[in-house]
Amino acid sequence: MDLFGIELGWEMTKDWRGGFLFVGNHLLLDFINTRPVMTGEPVEMLPDAGALARWLGAVDLVNERECARLMRRWAAPKFAAGVKKLREFRETVRGTVLKMEHGDLVSPAVLKDLNGLLMDYPNVEEVAQVGASLERRRHFAPVIPEHAFAPLADAFANLLTGTTVSRIRKCESCVLHFYDTSKKGTRVWCSMSLCGNRAKVAAYAGRRLAASGRKARERHERELPKQ
Repeated sequence: MDLFGIELGWEMTKDWRGGFLFVGNHLLLDFINTRPVMTGEPVEMLPDAGALARWLGAVDLVNERECARLMRRWAAPKFAAGVKKLREFRETVRGTVLKMEHGDLVSPAVLKDLNGLLMDYPNVEEVAQVGASLERRRHFAPVIPEHAFAPLADAFANLLTGTTVSRIRKCESCVLHFYDTSKKGTRVWCSMSLCGNRAKVAAYAGRRLAASGRKARERHERELPKQ
């Protein structure tokens, strides 16, 4: 599935899975990163319900078999409206995250809409037998695209209440967002392989250019005739 990115000329790294980028360290941030800017243009990675099904599989919300089934079922045009609603939610979340990163409070309107989603699409859990022990886990069996609001609204609530806001950041070099889980909390790039290495190479080239210019000026000054 990573052929999607290869066809667009993007370098495939460990940050890609199933044709999607995963650098956010948080479900909701990975969701808003499904509209990155590549080669200077925004790219919609969730153009239809089939792509949404692939993303749900890539984030392990559904297994491979269920992912394939949903891709076939959701290919029908009637499911397009549901994906459109999810994309609109994504952009609302993106705007909220950008404001949070600048120190602004979450608006009452956003909280009202989020609480409505939490009521309409509750995050259901179940207790399952796993070997000799019992395990509590999420029960997610989507029938329509809108059912993806359940894990996404829950993730939004977690981002607002269960994270350190100062560690929610946008990459210094691109539009991707991430939650900094590093020990020192000093991460500035979405990924070393995507932006970090390019930034380091650019900085190194800048230093080399500056040093070269400085040496040229010094050599020119030495060659000037003494008064």
